[in-house]
Amino acid sequence: MKRLRIGLIDLDTSHPGNWLPIIRELGHEVVGVFDGGTVFPNGYAEQFALEKGISNVYQTVAEMVEDVDVAIVHSCNWDLHIDRAAPFIAAGKGVLIDKPLAGNPRHLRTLLEWERQGARITGGSSLRFCQETVQWKMNHTASGISYVTAGCGVDEFNYGIHAYAMLAGIMGPGIEGVRHLGESGQRHVEIVWRDGRRGLVAVGAVEGSLPFYATVVTGQDVSHFQADSRYLYRALLEASLPYLAGADAAAVPLEELVEAEYAAIAAAVSKRQGGTYVRLAELAEDEAGYDGSAFSSGYRKLRLGIV
Repeated sequence: MKRLRIGLIDLDTSHPGNWLPIIRELGHEVVGVFDGGTVFPNGYAEQFALEKGISNVYQTVAEMVEDVDVAIVHSCNWDLHIDRAAPFIAAGKGVLIDKPLAGNPRHLRTLLEWERQGARITGGSSLRFCQETVQWKMNHTASGISYVTAGCGVDEFNYGIHAYAMLAGIMGPGIEGVRHLGESGQRHVEIVWRDGRRGLVAVGAVEGSLPFYATVVTGQDVSHFQADSRYLYRALLEASLPYLAGADAAAVPLEELVEAEYAAIAAAVSKRQGGTYVRLAELAEDEAGYDGSAFSSGYRKLRLGIV
């Protein structure tokens, strides 16, 4: 695999700093950063680049395009992901979009259309690639699953998407529909596969801190595991960068990756409709999902300690 020149887009979260040493250990170079100011004030990108030994700070996304092979979009406002990715897609560059990939069906369909036209796009939750799921699948088949419960804490989408992705990683593709079941401490959502298998995600705020976890029931045994967060970022990057470099096929096709986001959006619709069963295929393109601008406003206050 060739050495990739990578650009980081938006420095809102802890991910850019935490992913950087892994990217370098894997033999690639981060050549520059751009920050749109969603969370941090002017000057933060320059400070970040100086501290991390990154050569270039770009004032616009367009300035970065010709200097990179791959862009990693880290915007905490997921409603910006399409606009951030578009110039790189147009230039034939690979794009990795941090979780959640998008918060509404229209943006998800745009990503899928880009891929159909030949673009290399991947990303989403690192829980889709966690080593615990990989190890479990070495000794089991998804077709033998009776039921799975997956969950985590913090919130319903920005963090909750990890639970949906972990469930999808265990069960495999083919989600048909979703039903909001109610709340008991956390929000509970049932997800149904086209072959009749079912799973449950538990998401939302809790008083303490919950790990990423799953309990898998098959016809032969019951397995419970928690994802080791120390290895999640490496798992995602090791799975994604060879594909973006053109050296390998996608570890998980984008059509399968987006099922997690589609399921979460369908869960939001089901909740608004009082718990009706919502099929992913019937989600309208303009269906309201999760508001990235509203989330990023609250996230900024949290990151900066604003009361």
